[in-house]
Amino acid sequence: MRKRTFVSALMASTILAAFPVTAEMAWDGPTSGPAAAAGKSIVVVAGDLKNGGILGVTNGVEEAAEKIGWGVRVLDGAGSIQGRTAAIGQALALQADGIIINGFDAVEQQAALEGVVNAGIPMVAWHSGPKIGCDAPGGIFANVSTDAMTVSEVAADWAIQDGGTDIGVVIFTDSTYQIAIDKADRLKETVEAAGGTVLEYVDTPIADTSSRMGPLTTSLLQKYGESWTHSLAINDLYFDFMGPSLAAAGLAPDAGPQAGSAGDGSEAAFQRIRSGGYQAITVAEPLNLQGWQLVDELNRAIQGEACSGYVTSPALVTPDGLAKLGDSNAFDPDIPYRDAYATIWGK
Repeated sequence: MRKRTFVSALMASTILAAFPVTAEMAWDGPTSGPAAAAGKSIVVVAGDLKNGGILGVTNGVEEAAEKIGWGVRVLDGAGSIQGRTAAIGQALALQADGIIINGFDAVEQQAALEGVVNAGIPMVAWHSGPKIGCDAPGGIFANVSTDAMTVSEVAADWAIQDGGTDIGVVIFTDSTYQIAIDKADRLKETVEAAGGTVLEYVDTPIADTSSRMGPLTTSLLQKYGESWTHSLAINDLYFDFMGPSLAAAGLAPDAGPQAGSAGDGSEAAFQRIRSGGYQAITVAEPLNLQGWQLVDELNRAIQGEACSGYVTSPALVTPDGLAKLGDSNAFDPDIPYRDAYATIWGK
């Protein structure tokens, strides 16, 4: 099979940032807001710190919290519903001034989050559901994310441009999360609208990818053979565990199904793309920036100010783009967001 290349130039108006950015771009986020609330202590309830996207956002929150002068405690839900419920309960017991819901569906934890609302603790979130921005469901002040439908369209468009309309695509999603269902549906719609074929729509939990993806990959290869040309997933984590099965089947990275992720741009995904390790692209979010945005939105919520409504842009990450980036394995756009938020906070 031919060696595939793809130019990192797929642009959709101004909603997709080119990657890498070689010159500093103008700040397109908020320029005003409340100064830093003093002496606050916040809790991050992480859905699963094994997820590279969640970890990247958490790191950004910790960096921003240090700048604004807040204490921060991180609790790991460890990839299970019960673990996330317990972490929310622990956050309540800590009597935090604010809580960040990081990387899980608010609907899943509706009962637990009602306890946070009843306690009067402000909440912001990353990827808590399909509604992006201000006044998200479940008492969440702001749900920080890129436009998930745009992310899916970019990933699907890459597959179509890479392989043509005769592609055969397997889509991986997790029906535990409504946003994952919505992203997978948009992947399917975009591929089929362009004339491609969706061979199968695989629903398997993100938390179980380490045990499931190996056998699943082997089974799909036996079922579809060479007609399986592309894999599209709603998260990079699915591809963390696919490569060994492809290698065991004798398929080189440029010869087997080409993998593209509709989020989030994990460090492991960057390493695979850079080294030709069974992933061709990811559509990355500016995770560290979003961590700073979460702290800013929480500062607004604590002080009774309005949500900023800022929505960040994703980037299509390709081998060509990474070759120009040096050793970095994160999409951290050259935008002066740290200075912008520090100015707002009076720091």
